[in-house]
Amino acid sequence: MIKQTKETRIKKENRRLRLIYKNLPDDKMRIVDGLICEAAYMRITLQDYREDLDESGYVEAFSQSEKTEPYERERPVARLYNTMNKNYQSITKMLSDMLPKIEVIKDDGFSSFINERED
Repeated sequence: MIKQTKETRIKKENRRLRLIYKNLPDDKMRIVDGLICEAAYMRITLQDYREDLDESGYVEAFSQSEKTEPYERERPVARLYNTMNKNYQSITKMLSDMLPKIEVIKDDGFSSFINERED
């Protein structure tokens, strides 16, 4: 399977998110537009980071010079992944809050009462 370029994957994610928010009013869409762009970039980048971490792990042997013993340290990509993941979650929360709320009608028991009487 041919792996798509990062740019192509970001564009696909951007389109996917825009479909979710296509019915927003124009004023909200102007706000959401930037968040969608950032969320798409972050999601694809996080996938790449996660793939790298799965292959190479979260820690690496590191030494300041040839004369010192190497020690295990967190790989820089692990720190980047954690930071970006936190920011991605914040953006997705903001996006989620922009969606119209679905009103749940609480069952007061009347419908069940009527349905039972009809049986």
